Amino acid sequence: MHNDHPNNPRLHLIVKQGLIPLIFPLFQKGILIKGHLGCSIRSFIHEQLGFSNQYIEQRIQTFFLDGKAVDDIDSAYVYDGSILALSASMPGLLGATLRKGSYYAGMRSSISYTRENKAVIPHEGTVRLKLFNMLISEMAPGILKQGVWVEGKDLQEFLARQSKRFWSECVEMVATGKKTGPVELARMTWEDEVFLSVQEI
Repeated sequence: MHNDHPNNPRLHLIVKQGLIPLIFPLFQKGILIKGHLGCSIRSFIHEQLGFSNQYIEQRIQTFFLDGKAVDDIDSAYVYDGSILALSASMPGLLGATLRKGSYYAGMRSSISYTRENKAVIPHEGTVRLKLFNMLISEMAPGILKQGVWVEGKDLQEFLARQSKRFWSECVEMVATGKKTGPVELARMTWEDEVFLSVQEI
């Protein structure tokens, strides 16, 4: 996963334990991961995000790549501009149908991913990552600690609607190298992608 560049807007928050769940809505909308692409979904989650193969096999039950359900995460590749959505098991027939390797997979042929016959060339790029249900609480804290990219408008809207609790539990706020406060931060305009990192204490 690529770190921030000194010339890019960036925001680093040090927060009290228990605050991070308030940041989870950003993951449902989609955060941006920059890194080495042209790799399989499994490789991306393992090498770029830092999760073990055991975790991938046991905890992530549903994979969507560009809106298509994926059964084989070793033959589905992520490229610059890909949208990858991950979910733990979902209840009912819908959950059973969407789960990777499901007996019911045939019922969703119209929304299933089929591998494209294009050359796999390693390249630098950006993936929009979305997390749902239990995976948010399990995966988001570690990903936030490494740092993610967020679209400026999404970050601005997110900060503008935060409650007093959020601001009171932010121990330190550093915007592009300068310490700031809740009022100033909530009023900031972020036009470009912002590198966001969050550390719990």
